[in-house]
Amino acid sequence: MSFKRLDPEDITISAEAVVAPAWSGQATQLTAFFTASSQVSSTTGNYYYNILQLDPNATGAAIQFAAAYGNRLGSGSENINGIVGKSPSSVTYGQYRTLINGDEDTDFTFGTTVPNSVYIISVNRSRYKEKLKPGTFNITLTSGSNTVKLTDNSADLTTVSYTDSGRVYDIVSGSNGSAFTGLTTTGFTPNSGSYGKFLPDVGIIVLNGEALKAPVLGGGIAAVLNEASNSATPDNLDLFFTIVKQGGSFSVRSEETISSNFVFIRVRNSEFNYSTNPSNITGSGELRHDVMINNPQTYITTVGLYNDNNDLLGVAKLSKPLLKDFTKEALVRIKLDY
Repeated sequence: MSFKRLDPEDITISAEAVVAPAWSGQATQLTAFFTASSQVSSTTGNYYYNILQLDPNATGAAIQFAAAYGNRLGSGSENINGIVGKSPSSVTYGQYRTLINGDEDTDFTFGTTVPNSVYIISVNRSRYKEKLKPGTFNITLTSGSNTVKLTDNSADLTTVSYTDSGRVYDIVSGSNGSAFTGLTTTGFTPNSGSYGKFLPDVGIIVLNGEALKAPVLGGGIAAVLNEASNSATPDNLDLFFTIVKQGGSFSVRSEETISSNFVFIRVRNSEFNYSTNPSNITGSGELRHDVMINNPQTYITTVGLYNDNNDLLGVAKLSKPLLKDFTKEALVRIKLDY
């Protein structure tokens, strides 16, 4: 074993953005949506639904995102222990308000509108990895004959706004990060501010309840949602899941920065030509084989990375032994991803 100290120029760091479909199996678009009855009927089902891409009993079924309903007045869901204003909807609203706005006193505002109700889509952490990629968010919501296609407005912006949760974009009627121009058969600009907020750095989409009730093609997408009653029937969360499921299309891509350390091991012609194996030396201290005197050869198979305390930190294995003698030089590049 031979050692050589690395110079500063032997180490460099590189960062690369990797974009991939967010859904399981590298699917670019979700077209089927399922819930697990055991989760929906449990206590957690009062607060959110986990949405899967396959039947929960099917092989490969996995949670893709969670859907939730929040109301700042606590309406639209049953009261907790009979206390008016304290309900799953108020808990959900407060949780996401604090997460996104950074405090519990600033309500969700869309344009100049402060709606009572919001609908939350929270992409599973393992699905969006580091962040979602703006301009790739597209979702279709359908209620009966009423349909709206939504996207973020990242492609239309020249400056980006930030909250405590990172970047924030408005959700508009459009596709691939750009709003539709004018009224079309697939959407419109609501009169209640934007459709919502797209927060790619935390994987959250907040939809404006008032905008979803605005008149579109003769009716509101979410007009059937019961936001006034504290014993809403049918359940608002159930109905929200229904308009997502009937829309049948949800696509978004994940984005993560892969940082790599590149370590260059430079082997000059005069280095590492003699074996350090003790069996190569006789008891009298001479080389056991004469060929190693005038024409020494070694085979490099492994590179170890050590710190100053001689602790082994990493091992790189070559795909095949590398012949080394006084007539050869080598450059071994080691890549460490993290």
